[in-house]
Amino acid sequence: MAVRGAVPEVIWARPERTGRGPKPAYTRDDIAAAAVRIADAEGLDAVSMRHVAAELGCGTMSLYNYVPRKEDLYELMVDAVSAEHVPWEPSGDWRADLLRVAHETRALMYRHTWVPRLMSPVYGFSPHALRYLEHCLVCLDPMEASYGTKLELIAMLNGVVTAYVRNELDTAERVRALPWSEGEENAVRIAYLGGRIASGAYPRMAAAFSEDPGPVDLEAVFERALERVLDGFAPR
Repeated sequence: MAVRGAVPEVIWARPERTGRGPKPAYTRDDIAAAAVRIADAEGLDAVSMRHVAAELGCGTMSLYNYVPRKEDLYELMVDAVSAEHVPWEPSGDWRADLLRVAHETRALMYRHTWVPRLMSPVYGFSPHALRYLEHCLVCLDPMEASYGTKLELIAMLNGVVTAYVRNELDTAERVRALPWSEGEENAVRIAYLGGRIASGAYPRMAAAFSEDPGPVDLEAVFERALERVLDGFAPR
């Protein structure tokens, strides 16, 4: 529900702390680090103003002097982990460099498995996120295209990485919750699918399975997905 009289603002344009009183006891970096520790250990749903305040050893209401909204806390968290993108000297091969960035992003999301849930353009313009985008654009300097096209490429590549990692994490979470083994479940599902394919109702699916019965190499699929995105932006 909208708050009457509320106005939009950017957390980065605010002073580190509002209100009167002694010198601030914490910095935004301290608050972000505490929230990231909680999310890494217990998941994103465990992050609350109360929990972060307890982690810092301060009162919940005191924390609102630094971070007025939970959404701002999320933005601080995304910026904090974006700092793990350390710029390196591009090779001059924009495809190779963008692939390297994609793999680094994937590794970051595995270190902080809550990140895919918070991937949003709204959080893409924090200080460390801007540094990441600038680095990507430097990697794309050899590519003959407008900056709009380059930003579109970066967004699309990040989208593929995020979707792929989110799917893997969701699958792993589901497997952990199963009352039986993953192998047992796969065997039952494969048997059911085989029966449906053999019924003759799905001739094209039958042809597809005959052509490549599997198993699917998910790492190879990931690599092909990245390459196909890059192919779509290669200068014609």
